[in-house]
Amino acid sequence: MLSGWQYRLDPTCSQVELCETFGDICRAVWNIALEQRREYRRRGAWMNYEPQAAELAVAKREFPWLAEAPSHILQQALRDLDRACRERGTFNVRWRSKARWSPSFRFPDAKQIAVERTSRRWGRVRLPKLGWVRFRWSRAPGGRIRSATVSRRGGHWFVSFLIEDEQRTPACHALPGSVVGIDRGVKVALTTSAGHFYDRPFVSPGESARMRRLQQKLARQTAGSGRRRRTVAAIGSLAARARNRRADFCAWTANRIADQHAVVVLEDLRIKSMTASAAGTVDEPGRNVQQKAGLNRSILAKSWGLFELALRSRARCTGTRIVLVHPAYTSQTCNACKYRDAKSRESQAGFRCTACGHCDHADVNAAKNILIAAGHAVPGRGDLGSARSVKRQPSGARPVGGSTRPNPCREAGRKSSSSAGPSAFIGLQGQRDTVDAITEVGGGSVSLAFEHVSKVAAATGAAHLDPSHAEAAVLE
Repeated sequence: MLSGWQYRLDPTCSQVELCETFGDICRAVWNIALEQRREYRRRGAWMNYEPQAAELAVAKREFPWLAEAPSHILQQALRDLDRACRERGTFNVRWRSKARWSPSFRFPDAKQIAVERTSRRWGRVRLPKLGWVRFRWSRAPGGRIRSATVSRRGGHWFVSFLIEDEQRTPACHALPGSVVGIDRGVKVALTTSAGHFYDRPFVSPGESARMRRLQQKLARQTAGSGRRRRTVAAIGSLAARARNRRADFCAWTANRIADQHAVVVLEDLRIKSMTASAAGTVDEPGRNVQQKAGLNRSILAKSWGLFELALRSRARCTGTRIVLVHPAYTSQTCNACKYRDAKSRESQAGFRCTACGHCDHADVNAAKNILIAAGHAVPGRGDLGSARSVKRQPSGARPVGGSTRPNPCREAGRKSSSSAGPSAFIGLQGQRDTVDAITEVGGGSVSLAFEHVSKVAAATGAAHLDPSHAEAAVLE
């Protein structure tokens, strides 16, 4: 199994200059090769990696500045461009701007890469034309190094090793009967069908205020000035902090979810389309552009795509299967009776079904619908019907890696249950106990539980069915 291990470099001043030079040369090769490919496409011809690599070897003899960088990192830039053009189209690949693109280049030859540990906290790596470069030894590389990628992010340089650890994806998960549905939201990043909430603040109020001041300061400064460059570096440092926190949160949460569940069900979200601008065109301007821009920022701030990527990466080690379902109407459908109504979503966190009166946290209800959409029944006591549960209520301790929030409609439901009248399936009084009792007998299917309850209630003509009588009816 191939995996990436990243370490923070501590290069000298001369090594930093070389890295900057290598990055500039790779950027120039990318842009020139991209323009050549576009010109060939305009003529109806096709240009690929082989002829461009041959032309690069000739160009290095004519332009000495190309020879300052190792040949294979320039070839890797051409390979990356070739793959990008094949996957997205030649005219959809972007130019690499000096102001917006962070330098990055890859050394593919493992024979020219050597790693040594010099002390408890430090190690060093030998790279072509860079020599020995120190890096922070946070953990030992666990396998054979295939390649090394040097990149700059947030004012710091990093090296990423592609390592072959000789591991295999397990054929079966350690907990084969564990299934969970996850709803990704804007208010709370992740909500599971078991009622666990995963979220954390990625930017403190002080950092938000400082970012706003720096952006206002940047707008008043002259382009190309030294002060503007220092302001841009300060903004990049703040953005890097938030980015590192998001990456840590996604990896931390994905590891725990993948370790505890054999199947994880997610919504098949088109995040790029969801976060597209609503500005429109000059002829057809968009509406609520500012509101849509705020929603886009909120969606991107929760790192939905990064979490799915981290979950898939961890699933290779645990054998977890990732299932994607259609996301339509998962937040408007009642998990209990499957009735869909937009009015059931009373607030951001409150959900009360207008048909049966079922009340739950809106995100938990959506997560349960996501789980059911994949063909898995929501367990009445968390065991998927594989065995009888001993205790229905969870223990008082908080779950690992998440929090359990109170039901926002529970108290309101208790106050209104006496005047709500009988529902279409069963009375509101004793509804939760009836469902739990039948779910345990019915193999963990809530829909099957309501089907049996409705049949027995229709036969007896009673609006309320005692749990013991319902369980006896199912057993018969």
